[in-house]
Amino acid sequence: MENEPKKYGRRRREMLEKQIVSRGVTNPLVLEAMSKVPRHLFVSEALVDSAYGDFPLPIGEGQTISQPYIIAEMTQCLELKGHERVLEIGTGSGYQAAVLAQIVYKVYTIERNNALFLQTRKLFDTLRYHNIVTRYSDGTQGWKQ
Repeated sequence: MENEPKKYGRRRREMLEKQIVSRGVTNPLVLEAMSKVPRHLFVSEALVDSAYGDFPLPIGEGQTISQPYIIAEMTQCLELKGHERVLEIGTGSGYQAAVLAQIVYKVYTIERNNALFLQTRKLFDTLRYHNIVTRYSDGTQGWKQ
């Protein structure tokens, strides 16, 4: 990422090596995506120094951001090729959607909590994730056109 302190790039590389590759995640698309997404921007300022740790973190509203390995494993299990459209139910912090957006054509993500919805929409705009489409809605109903 441009204008990012070097420590975050180093922490991202360490996260990939020690938490993800060492546990058997080998898909190059997943590894490349996770090497690019600034996870520290998806947590509160108070937790930035813990963002790349091997554990979930609270993101407010009673929700958490999953630990990096879980994100990597779930993404690898999708066996994505790069041309897909993906529906995510529960945007949360937006980190999973951002990882997916590095790989696929389009991500559609639904969040039922308005505070999280507004927070992630703003972050996606700031980070220029133009292939993420967000919706404030109850995900149990899917994505109605």
